[in-house]
Amino acid sequence: MFADYCPNGLQVQGRDRVKRMVTGVTASLALIDAAIDIGADAVLVHHGWFWRGEDPTVRGQRRARLARLLVNDINLIAYHLPLDAHPVLGNNAQLARELEWVVDRDSQGAPVTTGANGLIWWGQPREDCRLSAFSAQIGQKLRREPIVVGDPDQPCRRIAWCTGGAQGMFESAIEAGVDVFITGEISEPCAHLARENGVAFISAGHHATERYGVMALGQALQTALGIPVQFIDIDNPA
Repeated sequence: MFADYCPNGLQVQGRDRVKRMVTGVTASLALIDAAIDIGADAVLVHHGWFWRGEDPTVRGQRRARLARLLVNDINLIAYHLPLDAHPVLGNNAQLARELEWVVDRDSQGAPVTTGANGLIWWGQPREDCRLSAFSAQIGQKLRREPIVVGDPDQPCRRIAWCTGGAQGMFESAIEAGVDVFITGEISEPCAHLARENGVAFISAGHHATERYGVMALGQALQTALGIPVQFIDIDNPA
């Protein structure tokens, strides 16, 4: 059970039978229109709708998005924190796989995690390297220049990461004694924490770090259900 900020699972009901599915990071209007264009019956995303604290009225942007789904009878399915934390298909697991990081595991083979909902993962780079090379590899793989705070020559032996907007977890990583913390976003205090504690901070992009979980989930569903599932990447610089 997750103390999440939104409902997980089916958020908007569409037609009963799903023959084609689209996956994407966020349930934006552009993704919905792309799903309509290819005749999808369902859209599966990481960032869905109905976030805690939002204005619940259906108008403006929310009305436009919802209307597209309802008129075209398309299901919207979203998994937020459960998709971050899943030990195989989750964003943290898949980011590590994409970047070939070695995940710390316990005696049962489960990933070693900490923080709320076990969202901070631990591990090591695939080989000993310096911060400059480590961050360059991340930027090349994610196709986005990361924001890096730290000494380019400092070694990267022990790393921690949490995809998306986990800059608030940086202090927990520092206390655990890592060399580098990687997440999607940076906030103003992070630069000072990095400089004053000698722990590097890498902001690799919220969207960029969270492409891979929903891609993996879509591929697993395609295999299990025997229906075509297409990932559509709506670029987002954030």
